[in-house]
Amino acid sequence: MLSQLELRNLHAYYGTVEAIHGITLRADNGKITVIIGSNGAGKTTVINAISGILRRDGAIYYNGKPLTRKPHKVAAAGIIQVPEGRQIFVGLTVEENLRLGAYINRNSRETRKLIEVQYEMFPLLKERRYQDAGTLSGGEQQMLAICRGMMAQPNVLLLDEPSLGLAPIVVAEVFTTIQKIRDSGVTVMLVEQNAKKSLAICDYAYVIENGNLVHEGTGRELLENNDIATAYLGTGHH
Repeated sequence: MLSQLELRNLHAYYGTVEAIHGITLRADNGKITVIIGSNGAGKTTVINAISGILRRDGAIYYNGKPLTRKPHKVAAAGIIQVPEGRQIFVGLTVEENLRLGAYINRNSRETRKLIEVQYEMFPLLKERRYQDAGTLSGGEQQMLAICRGMMAQPNVLLLDEPSLGLAPIVVAEVFTTIQKIRDSGVTVMLVEQNAKKSLAICDYAYVIENGNLVHEGTGRELLENNDIATAYLGTGHH
């Protein structure tokens, strides 16, 4: 199995503070890889380091070659981050938001086709296409943010806390979408507070605590691991 993204002995920094202490992990081609951990464990830091937003040491390989440290080049290489908090452009319509996702693509016919693909995935966005994106519900905004990421035709999609602050029924929809994206051949790296749901859909998972890697395994292995169930799932046999 070709690993599309491989982090070897990664250290990442906020200014002079080291937030990630030498972790090694990989995201395999066409799979969902999840990073779970409590709040402030360093999950988002990992994907910000991949995106080139933070200073890092150690190596990141993409398709077997060292990954650039420049954010715009990371995006141009096909690694697209959907940031936490959705960050859609309020004041622009749904469709204008989608077009911005395809800014690298100069071909307007292709952009149109990509927009149609997103509308097929989310008929609701099509209904709302001329609406100000700021008037959408939280769940709809999250769908829009994911679709905007997909407009860049990513090979790897980095999703940062997509279920944060959403109603349970919407969370289920978001996770179904993530599986659809994987099934379309895109490699997904998912950072999530909702450990139970993300472990249920992922192919492989890593647990980070205080910037260190403390557990790894398939989603099922971690769901069945008593320590993890107690620490992150609120279950487990005491």
